[in-house]
Amino acid sequence: MSAPGAFAAATAPAPERAAWGAIPPALVRRLGRVEYQPTWRAMQRFTEERGATTPDEIWLLEHPPVFTLGANASRAHLLAPGDIPVVQIDRGGQVTYHGPGQLVVYPLIDLRRLSVGIRDFVIALERAVIDLAAEFGIAAEARRGAPGVYVGGEKLASVGVRVRRNGSYHGLALNVALDLEPFSRINPCGYQGLKMTQLAALGGPRSVWECADALEPHLRRALRLSAAGD
Repeated sequence: MSAPGAFAAATAPAPERAAWGAIPPALVRRLGRVEYQPTWRAMQRFTEERGATTPDEIWLLEHPPVFTLGANASRAHLLAPGDIPVVQIDRGGQVTYHGPGQLVVYPLIDLRRLSVGIRDFVIALERAVIDLAAEFGIAAEARRGAPGVYVGGEKLASVGVRVRRNGSYHGLALNVALDLEPFSRINPCGYQGLKMTQLAALGGPRSVWECADALEPHLRRALRLSAAGD
């Protein structure tokens, strides 16, 4: 699913409806393991083309190994990338790593329609992960001034978003069961010496897609998004 054509269904704008009440429920798409750059461009296209009544979408996926740098990130935090590609993108924040075994969540949400500001949106994403962790007996928390979710001082999930035309893209990266070594090649999220952790090491699920199934209801609840049949 790495070719841009694989995203045709996800990026085609929905037909405009005549009334707010006709907006269909948010769609969740499981995209599998997909290359970073085509996915990023697909998010941009979706956000640019969506209209006032386009359904919100949540994309759940994995990426092959890649480091991403925020729009204003310092390359000083990129210590030794080696053979892992580096992509500078248009979200906030510094540098992070994506790779197999990490669940990546891209909520493509009309924040104006949801009546939520960017700070509360980030808090909602963090809350969904904290609630998921609690489901498996893991005590996780958010930190003021350092977006993401932490367990015992180690980072479990990173958050970095962009808002354009009232629509959010980029989102959340949750460590499930992956090789954490690439994080030692960077200062994760711009913090020297920050240690990373993952659900599999804490008694949580080892499967990205089991984690995705468990996280979806927490995301819908935190973001106040309805599902089909609600």
